[in-house]
Amino acid sequence: MAESAHAYVRGSTSKFYEWLDTASNGKLPEGPAIWICGDCHIGNLGPVADIDGNVDFQIRDFDQTVIGNPAHDLIRLALSLASAARGSNLPGIMTVGMLQVLMEGYANEFVHGDKTEVEIPEIVRESMYCARRRTWKHLARERIADISPEIPLGKKFWPIVDKERKAIQSIFTRKNAIKLVNHLRCRESSEEVKLMDAAYWVKGCSSLGVLRYAVLLNVDDPITSKIELCLMDIKEAVAAKAPRYQDTGMPVVNAERIIEGARNLSPSLGERMLAGRINGKSVFVRALRPEDLKLEVDELKEKEALSLARYFGAIVGKAHARQMSAETAHAWHQDLTRSSSTKGTPNWLWKCVVELAAMHEAAYLDHCRRYVDTKLHEH
Repeated sequence: MAESAHAYVRGSTSKFYEWLDTASNGKLPEGPAIWICGDCHIGNLGPVADIDGNVDFQIRDFDQTVIGNPAHDLIRLALSLASAARGSNLPGIMTVGMLQVLMEGYANEFVHGDKTEVEIPEIVRESMYCARRRTWKHLARERIADISPEIPLGKKFWPIVDKERKAIQSIFTRKNAIKLVNHLRCRESSEEVKLMDAAYWVKGCSSLGVLRYAVLLNVDDPITSKIELCLMDIKEAVAAKAPRYQDTGMPVVNAERIIEGARNLSPSLGERMLAGRINGKSVFVRALRPEDLKLEVDELKEKEALSLARYFGAIVGKAHARQMSAETAHAWHQDLTRSSSTKGTPNWLWKCVVELAAMHEAAYLDHCRRYVDTKLHEH
């Protein structure tokens, strides 16, 4: 998180919602009760494959998903775009333009729906091309740095105890888990899957202090006895920081909440997820596919920044709109356009982004100072 202000924005979700209360002062529009991502920054959008390997560009992280106000996803996305623009030394005028086209891309989905055609930015085209060419060997080398049927222990992977291994094994004896793994590797006749290896997975900010496992499974070919490996990601499902609407029928169990949110917002990913429990804790299982890629946006160019903002707006708008009736979508579109300035950006969105950007910049510098102090103390 100390690498850049943009990295700090991505890793400070709980702070974001604390500050949002201060910045918005209750002036946000009350959007329809739908599933929202809850952590909709640009690093959480990218190429995602469905269970059969068909690739689409969708939201790809749902730890914070809730039934809540869609305005929260818009603010989170707009803030991350503004932060990326600042980190790329783009002028403030570009941020004004980016938020304008972000809203255009988003709002159009509530008017034209699937008929909307949005230009695909070059960086997205390239990531989709790479995603479609990737194989299971690419996935193994990328995630576990090996294609052998075991997970190499070290800095990234830590050993687990027998109690954890047994709990993980029990998840993959369930019929729905066996069906998922068989479908993933195009197997019809395997009645069981074999746990080849499992390890605690040391990941990024969202995994600190929670259970996280990498799991290697084998689906035996009954004719050739050929080993077909699958890589599964198991993560503890914790309570969301994103504000939720009350009395909406949202699942109480966190893993079920995350999976239901994914199925509504990113169907390709949602169909590859299962809920489970490990040693009394709610976890969700995600079957990894080689086509899944994180979109890396290191530095924005002016033309690219505008096309990305419009495209990201359309992707999030599509995820929101598919959950609404035509009447609800029309009403939400009216709310968005009614509060817009002549530049097309709602006044509440602009005000929130400006205030949140200032708050994040100050908090980021404080974070860097604490980080340096800690390093000096260690030495």
